[in-house]
Formats: sequence, C-alpha cells, structure tokens
Amino acid sequence: MEKPATLTIKGVTKKFGDFKAVDKVDLELLSKETLGIIGPNGAGKTTLVNLVTGYHMPDEGSIFCEGEDITRLSPAKRVSLGIVRTFQLVHVFDNLTVFENLGLSFFRKKEDKPLSFRMFYTSFREPSVAGKVQEALEMLELDHLRNEVVGNLPLGSKKRLELAMAFVSDPRVVVFDEPFSGLGDQEIDEVVKVLRKYTHDKTILVIEHKVSKLTEFADRLAVMHEGRIICCGDCEETLRDPDVRRSYWKISG
Repeated sequence: MEKPATLTIKGVTKKFGDFKAVDKVDLELLSKETLGIIGPNGAGKTTLVNLVTGYHMPDEGSIFCEGEDITRLSPAKRVSLGIVRTFQLVHVFDNLTVFENLGLSFFRKKEDKPLSFRMFYTSFREPSVAGKVQEALEMLELDHLRNEVVGNLPLGSKKRLELAMAFVSDPRVVVFDEPFSGLGDQEIDEVVKVLRKYTHDKTILVIEHKVSKLTEFADRLAVMHEGRIICCGDCEETLRDPDVRRSYWKISG
C-alpha cells in the first residue's frame, strides 16, 4: 500500500526580478519518509525550503500539508501546524543551557503566542514538559550536557542540539537545510547517527551537498538544476540518471 503524501508541492514558481529561482516545481514528501534534495549552488534548493516553510511566498503554485493549503501561511503559523526547520547556520541561544534551549523550543512550537520568561521558567516545573525535554536529551545523546551553557559547546554539539530542538515538539514535517555545514567528518557521522534514529518515524526533508552521507539515511533523492526538479526517486537510480550525470555531476565536478 502506497504511503499518503504529507507535503505536496504543485507547480510552485518563485521569481526574483527576471530570475526564476524555483520554476514550476512539483514534489511530494510521503508520510514518514526522508527525502533528500541535492543540486549545485544556485539550483534553487534553499529557495524551495523557504517556500515550504513560509519565508517566501510563491508567485505561482500551491503547497499542501496533509491536504491543507498552507501556501500563504506565515512561518509562525506553519510552525504551529508542525512544520519546523533548521538553517545552514546554527540557530540556538548561546546564553541559555542545553536544557533551557530545548524547553524554549518546545513552547515556541506549541504556543501560537508570545512566551514570557516567567511563563517559560514556571512551565519547566511541569512533569510533562520536563519529561519531553529529557526524552530529546537522551535521544540526541545530549544528557551529559543538559546544564552546559550553549555558547561553550563545540559546533558539532550545537548541531545536535538544533536537531533536538526541531524534534522536541513532535513535528509533522522537519526540514533540514544543510545539517552537515561546517562540520568535520566525525561530527557529520554523529549527526547521521542521530538522523538514522528518526528515519521512518518522522517525515523529513533534507537539503545537503554531501551526497555520500545523505544517501546513508535518505529514502529518496530529488535533484534540482536551474530551479527545476530534473529527477526524483530511489537514491542509486537517481544518481545514475543520464540527466543527473549530464547536469549535476558535470557542474559539481
């Protein structure tokens, strides 16, 4: 039985002046699958992610999450619906502890309204909140760092914290924009190990340049070139596709 689509992109186009960054893209992200998007710099990958997460509005086309039209919703509204993302540059609160970052992330995604620090610290006493944060700490192997101020952590630990912040509120869709950016090989392997725990448990969209690492946990690959999806399917078959070899590998090499 074929899985239902969690995220559906239909004929989406985004122009900046006369330049089409995303050009009539059709794409489906199936329930509890991990879909990787690759392509050369300037292919339109990050613009597509910004369209999915509400940071850009399309000039044409529509985006649906489990059948609900989200095309014109704000980023905050999409977060409240369970569509969360990370960025190429780590977005964490350096002056808070690991535990506090996770707690704040939990409430930012669950509450569709501003959160005062008084509410934030009071809510930490609730067993259900502390339990959810503890679960994320253990899943991402960050429990030993729970009381560390985030500004003192190495980049690899901050990346794992950002992953935990994305997962802590039990999202419907998680979008990762280059999760391996700036990491060394050992740190990348640690992040891959974490992502493998969530494959087939969460619906995940990943943009990444390190194709060999991406194929270790992705179910399917989509290749973007000049704003279009030129191929999408099984990882090995996609990488062997003649159009992919002519465009993506030629440019990347």
